[in-house]
This record gives sequence, C-alpha cells and structure tokens, in this order.
Amino acid sequence: MIDLPVISASQLQRKPDWLRVKLPIGKEYAHVRGLVDEHKLHTICESGNCPNMGECWGAGTATFMILGNICTRSCSFCAVATGRPLAVDLDEPNRVANSIKLMSVKHAVITSVDRDDLKDGGSIIWAETISAIRRESPGTTMETLIPDFKGVWDNLYRVCEERPEVVSHNIETVRRLTKEVRVQAKYDRSMECLKRISEFGLRTKSGIMLGLGETESDVLETMQDLLEAGVHVLTIGQYMQPTKNHHPVIDWVHPDQFAFYKQAGKEMGFKYVESGPLVRSSYHAEKHLFDF
Repeated sequence: MIDLPVISASQLQRKPDWLRVKLPIGKEYAHVRGLVDEHKLHTICESGNCPNMGECWGAGTATFMILGNICTRSCSFCAVATGRPLAVDLDEPNRVANSIKLMSVKHAVITSVDRDDLKDGGSIIWAETISAIRRESPGTTMETLIPDFKGVWDNLYRVCEERPEVVSHNIETVRRLTKEVRVQAKYDRSMECLKRISEFGLRTKSGIMLGLGETESDVLETMQDLLEAGVHVLTIGQYMQPTKNHHPVIDWVHPDQFAFYKQAGKEMGFKYVESGPLVRSSYHAEKHLFDF
C-alpha cells in the first residue's frame, strides 16, 4: 500500500502541474498533421484533443472512430453525444482503410460508439473495417477498442474472428462506481467480454480511469478481477471532466500513486502496464504488440 496525500478537486480547481501537456512537435507529427488537414481525415486523436497526439502520431499510431459519432449510451464521463444514431454508412470501412493507407499508419487503433440500436451491435461494420484495413495496408497492425455488444457474444466473436493483433474493452472504473459512471453498462458483463476475448486466444487489453471517487482498495480489486479475466495489457490514467455537465473530477491522483499501481500490476502478473496521469487507452499502443 502507498500513503500519499490526495488532492481533491475542491482543494485545487486548476489542474496540477503534472497534467501539463507538451506541444506536439517533430517531422513525423508535422507530416501526419498536414495529411489530416489536406484530406480532411477524421481521427479521435484530434477530435478528442488527446494530450498524447503528437507523441503517438510521431510513432506512426492513430485512432479512428467508426459507426458514427452519436452513441446509444449516456456514460457520465464521456463527451460523445448521446441520442439516436444515423443510419450505418456501408462505405465507412473503405474510407477508414483509405485514410490509414494515406497516412501511412503503422499501428491503427479503431474504436466506436455503442450501437445498441442495431441487431448486430455494429459488429458487421467492425469486421468489414478490419478486413478493409488488412487489404489496403497489409503491413499495418491493429488494436480494436470494442463495446460489450450487450452480451450478445456472437457479435463479439464476429470481430474476434478477424483476429486483430490486440482486442481491447475498457472497464473504465471500479465495480462500486460502475452504475454511476457507466449507466447502461455492467461490470460483470464487461469482465465476461474480456474473458471471452482472452479465451479466443487474442491479446486482451483494458483500461481504468482514476479520480472518479474510487479508493486504492477499489482499484486493486478491479485490477485483480481484470487479471483473472485474462487481461494481458492494462492502462490506468487520470479522468478529465469534458464539460461541467459530466461527472466531476473527485481527485487529482498523484504520479507516485500511478507508479504504485504500475508496480502492483507487474507484481500481479499483467504482461504490460501503462499507468500515469496522461495515459489514455491508446497511449503507447504500438508497444503492446511486443511478444511477452
């Protein structure tokens, strides 16, 4: 256990110094930036104002969101709009694949909104997108950050059968806070999803946000649950409140606490742990491909 002072949001309205972000620089970043602007390409890195965009683009990694930008769920931490999504764009897999080819992306992270309105949960577009990327950029590796498909496991397996290099599903928070933070999600269903991915024989990944009101024991319990579900790669980062209407930041978690969780994760048996205030799901995603 580690005994560190926790800085509550009420004590410190401004973000602490350790959350300052470096401006993106470098030749590779400038090249990708130019392509994105010239061809009006869409990445979550940019639209989500990710603090690690420069570093990831410089490493040849980018994140794309499919199945529209309106989600059928209303998680209290997420800035994506909630409502009735538009019809599925059947050409989207080809457009995403063409963008990845144009950008010369070495490692692509694909994510999506939840599409609980669709019988297949969006899994057909998921599978077709992976297939199109394989066809257009056979040298590009992939991580797919997928929803839980409401526990319809045939839809999950449709994605798994395409065998992306990494399959990720974020638990996001601890069991105690799940109903508050992930309104339509279920902690045990997410764990079952991860277990099935791992049992399928795929490299399995998940992520947790801190600063939502969890305790150290909550986090360690969730880490143990993830390990028992077969998760290989774990990311842990600081939650940032997108707007005043979203879940408030309860704590600014000290970098030393993140270092403690990283060491704890290694000792538990995770193959790879990324843990730090600015860590996001796709941070250093290309490193999660290495043989363990």
